[in-house]
Amino acid sequence: MSGSPKSLPDLLAVMAALRTPGTGCPWDLEQTFATIAPYTIEEAYEVADAIERADLAALKEELGDLLLQVVYHARMAEEARAFSFADVVDTITRKMIRRHPHVFGSAEERAAGASPGFWERIKAEEKAQGPAAHGIADAPSREGEREKASILADVPVGLPGLTRAVKLQAKAARVGFDWPSLAPVCEKLKEELVELEEAIDAAGAGESDRAEIAEEYGDLLFVMANIARHLKIDPEAALRSANQKFVRRFRRIEEVLAADGRVPAQSTLAEMDRLWDQAKAEERAAGAASGKAGGGQTP
Repeated sequence: MSGSPKSLPDLLAVMAALRTPGTGCPWDLEQTFATIAPYTIEEAYEVADAIERADLAALKEELGDLLLQVVYHARMAEEARAFSFADVVDTITRKMIRRHPHVFGSAEERAAGASPGFWERIKAEEKAQGPAAHGIADAPSREGEREKASILADVPVGLPGLTRAVKLQAKAARVGFDWPSLAPVCEKLKEELVELEEAIDAAGAGESDRAEIAEEYGDLLFVMANIARHLKIDPEAALRSANQKFVRRFRRIEEVLAADGRVPAQSTLAEMDRLWDQAKAEERAAGAASGKAGGGQTP
């Protein structure tokens, strides 16, 4: 597309045109917050993937796709007379200013600098004051519900499972409900693994048995998330990295077999295991060579 670079107002105009009854796009006109939400989550993952691959060209495109999701939801909200894109920008800008007094505050606040835990402390103060104190409308009927809400209530249900587990655990840890160190968490991991094995061994073909196995498996994953939290590791990022490693090594198996005129289905498990070990050794050798060339050490 030629011409001058497009701007944010252009994007807003495009979305408005797509959602205009009679002249807009039939598919876009059919969409709701609920139908678009899965795309929003998907685009956020695409951004994370581009970052993981250090692909800045892809990151530029994926950030645009994610921005489109914000514009989309804001447009539907404007049509419902709830809020507009400008309101979204105003709200987040005010929040960032409010939560960074060491940057935007008084001379005394700027001189004091960023104290440990400042973000969570300010966030808690905002919740205590209520949304209206910051120009955010809130339904009065929900006030009593908010007062009775658990400290875990604001952890979004729609988060990826491992991410939500870490956030739930972190919330509980702030009020003292946490293991004192990593060692007992690792012991709990062993305990949960034994319970899963026992459930598998005792299982028949019934749905109740499958449900028990699924429950024990969930407990195991929850403890794994806790270990990640204690180690300050993002479990989703670690799993994405493991997925990429699996893809990379399996593709190497396919390449070796293809050179022999075969595909994995024409191989054996023993052969593919051997090729997997070969791919693993090749990666380590390449990593070691790269470390020497750069003057550093590889892990």
